[in-house]
Amino acid sequence: MLKTQSLCVYKQKPAIVTAIGEKIAISLADGGDARVRMKDIELLHEGPLSSFDKLEDGAQVIDVREVWELCLAEYGAADKKLSLRDLAELAYGTFTPAAAWAAYTLLYEGIYFDGPVSAIRPRPAADVEATEQKKNEKHIDSTKRADFIKRLHSGEIDIEADAQYFQDIAALALGKAVKSRSLREAGIEETPYAAYRLLLGTGYWKPSFNPHPCRYGVSLLSADTPIHAPPEEERIDLTSLPAFAIDNEWSDDPDDALFFEPDGGGGGTLYIHVSDPAASVRHGTEADNEALARGVTFYAPESISRMITPDALPVFALGLSETSPALTFKLGIRPDCTIRDIDIFRSTVRVSRLTYANADNDERIAPLIALAAGNLEKRLNLGATLIEFPDVRVTVNGEQVEIVPQEDYVSTSAVRECMLLAGEAAARWALERRLPFPYIMQEPGDIPSTIYEGLAGSYQLRRCMRPRSLSTKPGLHWGLGLDAYSQVTSPLRRYTDLLAHQQIRAVLRGEPPLDEETLLLKLGAAERATVAAVRADRATALHWKLVYLLDKQDSVWDAVMLEKSSARAVMFIPALGMEIACALNRGQKDLLPNDSAKLKLKSVKLAESAANFVFD
Repeated sequence: MLKTQSLCVYKQKPAIVTAIGEKIAISLADGGDARVRMKDIELLHEGPLSSFDKLEDGAQVIDVREVWELCLAEYGAADKKLSLRDLAELAYGTFTPAAAWAAYTLLYEGIYFDGPVSAIRPRPAADVEATEQKKNEKHIDSTKRADFIKRLHSGEIDIEADAQYFQDIAALALGKAVKSRSLREAGIEETPYAAYRLLLGTGYWKPSFNPHPCRYGVSLLSADTPIHAPPEEERIDLTSLPAFAIDNEWSDDPDDALFFEPDGGGGGTLYIHVSDPAASVRHGTEADNEALARGVTFYAPESISRMITPDALPVFALGLSETSPALTFKLGIRPDCTIRDIDIFRSTVRVSRLTYANADNDERIAPLIALAAGNLEKRLNLGATLIEFPDVRVTVNGEQVEIVPQEDYVSTSAVRECMLLAGEAAARWALERRLPFPYIMQEPGDIPSTIYEGLAGSYQLRRCMRPRSLSTKPGLHWGLGLDAYSQVTSPLRRYTDLLAHQQIRAVLRGEPPLDEETLLLKLGAAERATVAAVRADRATALHWKLVYLLDKQDSVWDAVMLEKSSARAVMFIPALGMEIACALNRGQKDLLPNDSAKLKLKSVKLAESAANFVFD
């Protein structure tokens, strides 16, 4: 029966009843008071108990396991239960408030006893042994973890033996967790950067380990969903026409091929053949969903993770087999490089592969190069913006990093302009059919009144560029100088291109295309995945450049000034393809944008993704 000075339990803590009314007044062990409902407390002993200090009296140390064994022998049957009083008297030989609280503590620990205070049962032997083992393992782990923290501070780490305690640190550094028990117990800030620094400093990660794809949720493994061969369907045989897939010498997934047939009057017919994975990868299939989740094929210096299984490349990549299925964009081109007519159809093509270097000196490519020059001039007259920056290629072979500046080929511009013509044509074709389509737009930027020549001018223009946007409605792409534009020439590498092909093919098959709402949902998902991949790509490229520079302290590099303020300058190092912010001192005050200067490398901070250069 509940009385004043009775011992009860409230939120698993002891409480003493001080008054009984509509609500129960209780005092708490921490010195506080509360008014609670009867159902919020549980009576342990009628008392009297005047002070919490008395709970420490009479509750001597006992052999809990021995008590449990006695209880198991007497109350082990399923229908036999103990009261709290039974347990207290068996364990402590009395039933005082102190003994009652001690017995409740045994029950609450849940190792040897369980159930409510009125019907306590000894836990089965197998359950007790499992709990004891788990408790012992936890104690051992705590001891080992404490030893690990000591070694962490002393720098005497054993990578192999301590690997399990680095896992939560690595998870934080990789963006898979937001906290780290090991860092917290070591008194180290729980941030990805602090975790990364520690992992590098202890040698758990080598500098060559690239954490950035994982941080952005990008897999370094290719898609593995099988893709069946293209179905039997009508295709126009274009194998008698030349077709050239022009790309870098290291490319192994060509997805477009070109041929321009001049008409003698300044115009002609442009054939843009594009790989046709949409013949097999249809909306909603497993392969389609996997490609959508990735957004793009991710090209890292150390590996390539493909949007579509590599097993499909021999069939769909152009020029890897004697003939290839393609989706052909046949464009009639006027002398002023505007598009006269557009035909899109399924085809079979025979493709020859050329590198940019070879294409520049191949007379068969000369008409394409002339067409590209005319189309670029047309776009510039329409307000297009041309930004040209030197680029480098970063390659990784084991621990060895190589950075090679990329040559500027005329055929590179030819391929680019033909891809833009294909995108312009596809947008017009879709618009004429009121087809929901993935259009790409860009709002006008705020162009400075004065534009520098050279790299500094390209930097100015790039800085004022607005981000692109995707929509199912056409709109201006300001940077390209096009009223309507889409991308359709890389369905092996970009999901939005594959999506455009699925819409085109639905029309060609006479089937309903995706409605606008469904298309928007897929565009949004693809764009989120693509943005993550782009950020991972930038961080990855910088990572490997910094790894390359780790052993090059005090090396001197040629640089070009891009921008200047009163205290700092943005410099570009062509040999590295890196933009660097440097503090200006008195000796550089007279430097102007596009001026050359020497920079000295002072330090590399891999965890912070930063290199410190100073003027030499």
